[in-house]
Amino acid sequence: MRLLNQLPYALESWARRVIGPFGHVRDVSGTGPSACRVWELARPDRTTRFILKTARGATAYRAETFAYRHALPALPPGGAPQLLDSSADHLALLLTAVPGRPMDDLRLPPTEEREAYRQSGALLARLHTAGDLTPPRRAEAEAERDGAPDRLERRLHSCGGLVTARERALLRALVADLATSGPLPLAFVHGDAQPGNLLWSAAGRAVWIDFERSRFAPAVQDFVRLATGPWADRPALRSAFLTGYGRRPGPAERHALRCFAALDAVGALAWGPPNGDDEVTARGRRTLDLLVKGEVA
Repeated sequence: MRLLNQLPYALESWARRVIGPFGHVRDVSGTGPSACRVWELARPDRTTRFILKTARGATAYRAETFAYRHALPALPPGGAPQLLDSSADHLALLLTAVPGRPMDDLRLPPTEEREAYRQSGALLARLHTAGDLTPPRRAEAEAERDGAPDRLERRLHSCGGLVTARERALLRALVADLATSGPLPLAFVHGDAQPGNLLWSAAGRAVWIDFERSRFAPAVQDFVRLATGPWADRPALRSAFLTGYGRRPGPAERHALRCFAALDAVGALAWGPPNGDDEVTARGRRTLDLLVKGEVA
């Protein structure tokens, strides 16, 4: 009986050449319209597991492959999956499987939850110092701020009536302030640091996954989806994360955090509705509401 009916034959053949025989395949792809395809592979006795992931496009493939080859080795063992091989032909990555479940699927005791965020901060601190910030990469990172006004206007155009005139004025003012926020520490960022990409294992270990949006950018960008997500309701998680991270954001970063949150909000509201992604739409609305109330920190 063939158990691999969910896995395209070309990917199956490539994976077998890399890791040898496997007899169990489980589709573990996300459910949203932007989710990439992900399979869990296991040896016939199921003692060893692997992850086979196909990127959403060439840009995401290149970003994630670069992260695994050049940045993630800076993390301590077990802090992220390891890359076994990649295929530009299939836009595929073959990774070690790591234990744990996404934080947004868990309900942990407060002490354990704080420890998970402390560890996550320590891991991101290591990631942020990884990668060689060459002059071209520094320019890439600085372009995240310099190009913000144009990105905002493109996204606002796509939002239609989802953003009121008053909210548009606030968003434009916030993003315009990026130019005066002062120098920002640059880093190699995860790019989508949020609870769904943070795993927590029964052994008490935090792991970051999904690096398809990783790039060189201001370090504070990795705080946006945490500040507008779990930190907004539970400031103790922010404190725990920053303890692990090893420093608190400076004044320029605290200011820039709100500016980048404005971009993230309007990006979610521009993308979510036309793609039928209610979760992304809700995240954009929540972020915008927090900005209006002045509660992003």
